Amino acid sequence: MSSSRPAVIVGITGASGAAYALRLLQRLRELDWYVHLVVTPSGWLNVHHELDLDKDALIALADEHHGIGQVGACIASGSHATRAMIVAPCTVKSLAAIAMGLGDNLLTRAADVTLKERRRLVLMVRETPLNLAHLRNMVAVTEMGGIIFPPLPAFYHRPASIQELVNETAERALQLAGIETARPRAWQGL
Repeated sequence: MSSSRPAVIVGITGASGAAYALRLLQRLRELDWYVHLVVTPSGWLNVHHELDLDKDALIALADEHHGIGQVGACIASGSHATRAMIVAPCTVKSLAAIAMGLGDNLLTRAADVTLKERRRLVLMVRETPLNLAHLRNMVAVTEMGGIIFPPLPAFYHRPASIQELVNETAERALQLAGIETARPRAWQGL
């Protein structure tokens, strides 16, 4: 399916932080971006567990949903124009597969395509503490042009709620993905 709207891929894995994915999907809809959605099996479990959302409710926020095993989907090819990909949240398993160019499912293949086409890839890696393998995989993705963006909240704007923290972090991820109309709060200094 083609669209005149700019396209972005949102990937969701099973790490904690499904609220970030939900907010990204909501904002991309508000900003009128065409969204391709791909979710791992553990991502679906986590969306249900953390947000109490079913598949249909999440899929309704995207323009196209692709199953994790659909390696023949349009987003598996560099010839399909997308501007960026955000994986939110990103497990260290998916990080490792992306770092190694594994492409063993549609999410990791789409990330590989994003990197090889020199498009923006933002990985909201959710893990702590980090071991050396995690750090090396982050370095590998960074060296390939990806952006590692752990969803660490900023407190300088004095958020009043968890939702405000999620919103601000999601907005920053959109900005890092090259979405010019994203509007995270800028630090104004003291």
